[in-house]
Amino acid sequence: MSKPTEKDIDFALMRAIQNGDMVSFNDMVDRYKDRLMNVIGRMLSSTEEAEDVVQETFVRVYQHRQSFNFQHCFSTWIYTIALNLARNELRKRKKFKFLEISEMQGNEKEFAIEMKLPSRLPEILKAAIGELPEKYKTAFMLRDIQEFPYEEVATILSVPLGTVKSRVNRARMMLREKLSPKLESHNALSKSTLLPVGLL
Repeated sequence: MSKPTEKDIDFALMRAIQNGDMVSFNDMVDRYKDRLMNVIGRMLSSTEEAEDVVQETFVRVYQHRQSFNFQHCFSTWIYTIALNLARNELRKRKKFKFLEISEMQGNEKEFAIEMKLPSRLPEILKAAIGELPEKYKTAFMLRDIQEFPYEEVATILSVPLGTVKSRVNRARMMLREKLSPKLESHNALSKSTLLPVGLL
C-alpha cells in the first residue's frame, strides 16, 4: 500500500472537518500554522499581527469548510485566504500613515519575529529576504522556501505564471546582489552552504 500524499492527508482531514470533527481541525492547524507563519510573518514583520492573521485564516477555513472544492489543493486555498488577510493588514497600515511622527516619539513599539525557516538558512539570508519588496518576497518565499510549484504560486497570488517566474528570478537576483558583498568581505557563507534553489 502506497504512502498517502500530502494532498491525500489534507483531503481526509477536510472531509472530517466538514463533518464537524474538531480533532481533525486541530490536526490541520498543526499541519499549517508554522508554514503560514513563515510567509505571513515575513510579510507583516510583526509576530502579533502575523499570529492574528494566521488565527483568522483558520477561523475562515472552518467557517467556509463546506465550500471547499476538492478539485483544488487545500494548500492553495488556505494560502490564498492567509495572503488576502495579510494584504488587508498592509492596506490598513497605509491608512494610518497620517499620524504625525511627534505623536509616536517615545511610543514606538518594535516587533521581532523568530522565523521558523529551515535551520540551514543562514541568518544573513533571512535578513536579506526581509528587505525584499513584498511582491518579490512573497513569490520567493512560496516558491523557494515553501517549495510550491510555480503553477500553485500563480494560483495563490492570482497572477500569471510568467509573472511568478519573473518575480522569483528578480528576488533571486536581488538576493545575490545583497549577499555578494557580504560573502566577499565576511566569508560568512560559502558554496557548500545550502541555499534555496537559484541562489548559487
